[in-house]
Amino acid sequence: MITVCVDAMGGDEKPEVVLEGIAAALKRDQDLSVLVAGNEEYVLSFCESHERAKALVTTQEIGMDEHPAQAVRTKKDSSIVRGCAAVKAGQADGFFSAGSTGAILSAATLGIGRIRGIKRPAIGAILPGRDGHQTVLLDMGANADIRSDMIVQFARMGAAYAHAALGVTTARIGLLSNGEEDTKGSELVLAYHAALREGFMQDDSCVFAGNCEGTDILNGTFDVIVCDGFTGNVALKSMEGTAKYLMHAIKQATKQSFLSKLGVALLIPALRGIAGSLSGDENGGAVLLGLKAPVLIGHGATSVEAVMNGTLATARCIRADVCNKIAQDVA
Repeated sequence: MITVCVDAMGGDEKPEVVLEGIAAALKRDQDLSVLVAGNEEYVLSFCESHERAKALVTTQEIGMDEHPAQAVRTKKDSSIVRGCAAVKAGQADGFFSAGSTGAILSAATLGIGRIRGIKRPAIGAILPGRDGHQTVLLDMGANADIRSDMIVQFARMGAAYAHAALGVTTARIGLLSNGEEDTKGSELVLAYHAALREGFMQDDSCVFAGNCEGTDILNGTFDVIVCDGFTGNVALKSMEGTAKYLMHAIKQATKQSFLSKLGVALLIPALRGIAGSLSGDENGGAVLLGLKAPVLIGHGATSVEAVMNGTLATARCIRADVCNKIAQDVA
């Protein structure tokens, strides 16, 4: 039996949505227990009615609009801070929240701690690709500015996650740049390229395959794509914005004729599936790599299914021993 701590107060939706997602995860995984962090009025009654749920009563919550580091320092009894502390104390094996990404990053780094030798944690996510291929993209926003040695660590963490989560044997690593040629990119990207080429010259589990263009992110050409957090966040938000625009354009097209409306109605299930895979909800959201225990971050506008998937994905990371594998690979 493993235990995942879930933040009941995280996300834009009401806590009831998160609790429904936890209930669905408990029903799906019979070897899972959940430590539910949140206000007494929500978590006590829920845990009383669910055998494998235990309450972690907190009195504060961190909003999406608060300064992350300041909120973590001043709100010691928030569900995010207490949830990460519970993992460090051994009350839970991992943590999932759909709350403020910055607050989760700060609380987890301080409360759970980094793996020995890891300079900075990175946010990674599994993105869809052609013919069912999936790719790990990192960093997606935790570190706007990084040095060359950090990009090598990001690549190793991403490869370890791809091995554990996707079953990849030899991870093909790409560096996100503005061209596939080795000479393309800013001075910083050129330095990243040189460090990755040198860092993976003799490694059977990972291969640095060169630069990756933005058009390759969803092509399934690479198993892991690395970049600094600024670039990764812009790339991810651009893809999300494109998906939203396409959905809007398709809805507008239905107003033109009955046949258009009928065609869109037939496509809606497939379109929702595509949107879900891009948002990361199907894979449980983003993962914070480089910490001593698994920490997953769900989308703020979460749903019952997304919370269920996030809780189950955290459990999978625990069972796959992802953090120890990252520690071994980095060492």
